[in-house]
Amino acid sequence: MTTLALAGDPVSTARPPDAGPGEPLLSVRGLSVGYQAGRSGFWGKPRLISALDDVSFDIRPGETLGLVGESGSGKTTTGRAVLRRIEATSGRIVFKGRDITHVRGEELRQLRRHMQLVFQDPYASLNPRMRVLDIVAEPLVAHNFVRTSEEARDEIGELLRLVGLPRDAHDRFPHAFSGGQRQRIGIARALALKPEFIVADEPVSALDVSVRAQVVNLLQDLQQELGLSYLFIAHDLSVVRHISHRVAILYSGRMVELADRNAIYESPLHPYTEALLSAVPVPHPKTQRARKRIIYRGEVPDPAHWPAGCHFHGRCPLATERCSLQAPPLVEKAPDHWVACWHR
Repeated sequence: MTTLALAGDPVSTARPPDAGPGEPLLSVRGLSVGYQAGRSGFWGKPRLISALDDVSFDIRPGETLGLVGESGSGKTTTGRAVLRRIEATSGRIVFKGRDITHVRGEELRQLRRHMQLVFQDPYASLNPRMRVLDIVAEPLVAHNFVRTSEEARDEIGELLRLVGLPRDAHDRFPHAFSGGQRQRIGIARALALKPEFIVADEPVSALDVSVRAQVVNLLQDLQQELGLSYLFIAHDLSVVRHISHRVAILYSGRMVELADRNAIYESPLHPYTEALLSAVPVPHPKTQRARKRIIYRGEVPDPAHWPAGCHFHGRCPLATERCSLQAPPLVEKAPDHWVACWHR
């Protein structure tokens, strides 16, 4: 098994296991999400914030799609929209061949057995007044998977074993655990209903560097053992490179590049992707000193007032008049390598 070094490995070229063949488990087409924000002034109308604009991708069984972008790019919105935790303004979400964009009520509750979320903050996402037994058992009880405390103990003991915690952990409270152990509890809770698809929303960003690798390696082990598919949201590009089969790049609510992991890291096409990767450190001092950091000037667009055309055109050295007038579509420039740029 390939593992991530404890201190991180920014240039690891080890691949995760191959994703399963066949039809996509999850298919997203033209997904857009908008929010109503506060009024502009006392008499002003509510502003519409466009958080996500026309995003499309597939995730196959057993695959990890890494979703990368700076803060405010729409990563978390994408994850919560595909899980139906927030409503899409437009677009389609298809899970296992079924359109789930508008399911409601009991249908939605049953759907969530198959699609789960691992939260970013292991300190805020666990109720400090509940024992681990009750935290992990909560979804089991809500979906009538267990009827007695004895059944719950047996089931949760196995879940704790899966995530590398001792069976006696179920009688303790969250404050007795480290950040990495708390995140393992959160992962156990996400696994309780035996889902096929998990959105991991920056699951290691709140952890010490020394334990991030352990949690990433655990997620990979679980994927191999249980056949899980992940949407792995992160801003740490070295972690994304290790765990992902394919990588999608978001900028200001739009997907600008989508490709196989090696293609993204070795042959990026979009100017924004190139800038992101130029900031990833390498462990060789001479190589690091010789590298040129790409820094684009200008401000990230305001989501309440997206510019016309490509959202990146105000910062892009390749921009022309066409870029400020027309948004480039996501086009396949090489086999399974998609980019939204008029000049690439």
